[in-house]
Amino acid sequence: MSVDQRAGAGRGDGRLPDGRHGPGRGLTARDYMTEQRPTWCPGCGDFGILAALREALLQEGIAPHEAVVVSGIGCGSKLPDYMRVNGFMTLHGRPLPVATGFRLANPAMRVIVVDGDGDAYGIGGNHWLHTCRRNPGLVHLVENNQIYALTKGQYSPTTEQGTRTTTSPEGSIERPVNPIRTALAAGATFVARGFAGEPKELARLIREALHHRGYALLDILQPCITYNKVNTYDWYAERIVRLESEGHDPSDFDAAWARAGEFGERIPVGVFYRTEEVPAYEERVPGLKRGPVVERPLDDLDEAAFEALERELV
Repeated sequence: MSVDQRAGAGRGDGRLPDGRHGPGRGLTARDYMTEQRPTWCPGCGDFGILAALREALLQEGIAPHEAVVVSGIGCGSKLPDYMRVNGFMTLHGRPLPVATGFRLANPAMRVIVVDGDGDAYGIGGNHWLHTCRRNPGLVHLVENNQIYALTKGQYSPTTEQGTRTTTSPEGSIERPVNPIRTALAAGATFVARGFAGEPKELARLIREALHHRGYALLDILQPCITYNKVNTYDWYAERIVRLESEGHDPSDFDAAWARAGEFGERIPVGVFYRTEEVPAYEERVPGLKRGPVVERPLDDLDEAAFEALERELV
């Protein structure tokens, strides 16, 4: 089922209050731009991710005030500075719990997390695993450049074994994290991979993620032209294959697990796995049955009411 076919299917589906959908609302790319100029290295893959996210929001007709981008620490985590949307920069590795709080407070808000492989899979790994199993309605864009770039080129959780970096001059001895299989094992209900060198295709995948009922992981292969001289744009272009063109069924967990094991001469991109059968976390929280917290009058939360709400949520 395509994004357009799913538009309007359920709560928080991207439909506007007046029923219109997409750029017909009168939005333009300029509506998502700020006066801040990115400080990324020329040619950095983060530029493609920024362009793709802007395009996805534009095509979905999601106005700047209807979205929040939560980030961690790292090169790509500076992205909220370069987008005219609500933004929140957190501590290193902590964007997912903060984003979950946003989603619980206002389920109508589109909550997008943007961080790097070190932030997401390293220091934030514990939060990541539990977000997968809880299934809150978040879109998680992980800029996976297989290196710690902001701090000058240390090896990261996804660095290939044997790679020489500033902290592994004789080659990394650690086996890399497989983000796709880890997310599948942890219970994620939408698991995909994209490529920063193909911003239009990446925008399509982001749109797919925006329509998902719960947590959507989009691991993005993102070349770092300064510190990663192996995983370049050309290196990826020679290896990328599209799951969709090869007849992959994203509803088949076993097939997704098998394809997730491929990373070398062939690197699959696209949606590995998706199920809409698991309720989103915010759908199951008793304290939200009366509606979003942000829409409740403040005088409704006296001390007794606050204690009752706390008992419901904890």
